[in-house]
Amino acid sequence: MNPLFPLNEYVPDGEPHVFGDRVYLYGSHDEEGGTRFCTCDYTVWSAPVNDLTDWTCHGVTYKKSQDLRSREGKLVDFYAPDCVRGNDGKYYLYYFAAGPNTSAFGPMAVAVSDRPEGPFEYLSDIKYQDGTPVLKYLTNDPAVINDRGKIYLYYGWGFIKDFRNPVLKPLYNFVLSKLCNRSLADIKKTKPSILSCAVAELEDDMCTVKGEPKAVLDSLTTAKRGTPLYAHPFYEAPSIRKFGDWYYLIYSSGKNNELAYAMSKYPDHGFEYKGVLISNSDLGYKGNQKPKMSAGTIHGSVEKINGKYYVFYHRCTNDTDFSRQACAEPIQMNADGTFSQVEVTTQGVSVLLASSGKYPAALCCNLYNAKRKDRKGKRAIITAKNGESYLTRISDSTVIGYKYFDFRSPKEISVTVRGGAGAMLVRTSEEGEPIGIIRVGASELWNTFSAPLENVAGIKPLLLVWQGEPIEFLQFELR
Repeated sequence: MNPLFPLNEYVPDGEPHVFGDRVYLYGSHDEEGGTRFCTCDYTVWSAPVNDLTDWTCHGVTYKKSQDLRSREGKLVDFYAPDCVRGNDGKYYLYYFAAGPNTSAFGPMAVAVSDRPEGPFEYLSDIKYQDGTPVLKYLTNDPAVINDRGKIYLYYGWGFIKDFRNPVLKPLYNFVLSKLCNRSLADIKKTKPSILSCAVAELEDDMCTVKGEPKAVLDSLTTAKRGTPLYAHPFYEAPSIRKFGDWYYLIYSSGKNNELAYAMSKYPDHGFEYKGVLISNSDLGYKGNQKPKMSAGTIHGSVEKINGKYYVFYHRCTNDTDFSRQACAEPIQMNADGTFSQVEVTTQGVSVLLASSGKYPAALCCNLYNAKRKDRKGKRAIITAKNGESYLTRISDSTVIGYKYFDFRSPKEISVTVRGGAGAMLVRTSEEGEPIGIIRVGASELWNTFSAPLENVAGIKPLLLVWQGEPIEFLQFELR
């Protein structure tokens, strides 16, 4: 189910790759209740291609202390990595390190291993022929592909959609002056803009670029007002795939909560925006304009596994962008090679949820208040303390959703909660009548309350709607 890994494991920025008979997920590594991005050493997880519910953690595969920029007591943070099998049969892990001993957009680097799961050893920074580091465009979030023996490296960074807001321009100018020594007005005069996704071909040594990197998706100057790309510009998190004759450049758009993508017949030019793969808050899905989950950063990709396509992404927890968890959904390729946006679910890559058994409340795929917008510091969230994951800040009218159940007429539901008194309405659609009402008494400790259910059968969501004083929610059980 989603998340893919245990609830106390935080692996965002997932890049899935099939090597042999297993799929490997390479990602950043957050900590529970983190206060900044990517604070932990890299780990690698893998699963057999014929069972995406059976994930194995291969442990720490590359330590922050191994990067040359780390110093004792001042380790860098490892941002979103990607991995590729080189022509020599070795596995190369590309990453960007940031922290107390680095500049905002310093050199990208690569580590190498004889095995896809590592452990990896530092190899080199990404450099030109003369040994100077590659710093053209903004070095962030490297992605890599072995295209019939040619190795292409993609990277870049842009601005979220509000950079066009005149009220915020002074702020963006200040940020750009600090990060790039450039103003927004200056950047807009340059075509292509440094706020772009860039690509460079690598030499056989896997760390030296052939010629100058060039922009393949410009977030400022090429998108005309009113076009789809203008509404979904490149922001960050590029990922590259090739399916059939098409190259797919997947990225986090300026909306910051959705994976968008562009397609081309060529690896280094001609990319055209095609749509959205997924939003971690379901914004835009079938026209939805209300966040159904905490909207936050997103990074991921699509991989063909055992003949089927899956989109990997991450969700946000703890009311921050610093404790993110890996998720995945099946996704269908259309006849023309495009994909349509898919919904965030709890079942994810597994079969339908069984209508008997216990489920942690933190597995919810929807968590929102029906009467107000999603606001940080106010919204209900997934959190954890002392190794226990649960939902907190649940107030009157909060909706908690799990999709999708194979209902076979369960007779009873129970919820384990603590806090104030009220009632939990049990629904199988947002507007439908309750199929059960659980009366809840006030309690400072976890306490379980039950109610009978009306007969319900078929594939449906389980939506729990709270009415009453604020509570916290640990788990539920269907019997």
